[in-house]
Amino acid sequence: MKKALIFLTNVEKYGENNRLTGLWLGELTHFYDELIKAGYEADFVSPKGGYVPLDPHSLSMMDETDRYYYSNSDFRNRALGQTFSPDQINAEDYSLIYYTGGHGTMWDFPNSEEIAKIASEIYQNGGLVTAVCHGVVGLLPIKDNLGEPLIAGKVITGFTNQEEELNGTTDIVPFLTQDALISKGSKVETESAFTSVVRVDGRIITGQNPQSARSLGKEVVNILKK
Repeated sequence: MKKALIFLTNVEKYGENNRLTGLWLGELTHFYDELIKAGYEADFVSPKGGYVPLDPHSLSMMDETDRYYYSNSDFRNRALGQTFSPDQINAEDYSLIYYTGGHGTMWDFPNSEEIAKIASEIYQNGGLVTAVCHGVVGLLPIKDNLGEPLIAGKVITGFTNQEEELNGTTDIVPFLTQDALISKGSKVETESAFTSVVRVDGRIITGQNPQSARSLGKEVVNILKK
């Protein structure tokens, strides 16, 4: 059984703004929990390798699943303390890549060409490309086998312009996720703000927001079992 590759941000603040951000913890733990319960293993990678910062707001909203994994020293070390760097990854070892979210991703995911190449190879090998919330911006640089944007013409969901506005962060993000997806030719589908929403288009599976991470994990496991 091949493993999952989970991609996380190294960015800890909103660009020049000193407001702290990073990984939204639940978008990792809820998806990961579904993989683990189904018997899958995962490796963790970030653009620079090493330390992954956590959005402090996600820590203030931890649930039982978040606390379970956050209290596990092995998980914290592998997923948050000593992630792999892209040059340590062999795409052939993985059956899927999962782009976690958190606002930090908006600064380093779109420029992560090494990970985009790995994701493209996983996809061309028959694997899944999955992402949640702001993590879908990591899909922007991925190319298909013809050199075109992988998400062009694909049904995708992700953090909406409305959700960004409700979150009070429209003016401090470098761009709007929903608009960026549309600019690559994807067919963006969204539903009510901060409700669980998952979209499947072939082997590309996306979730709209933090509330979608577990449902996304369940959907991915169901597809892997087919």
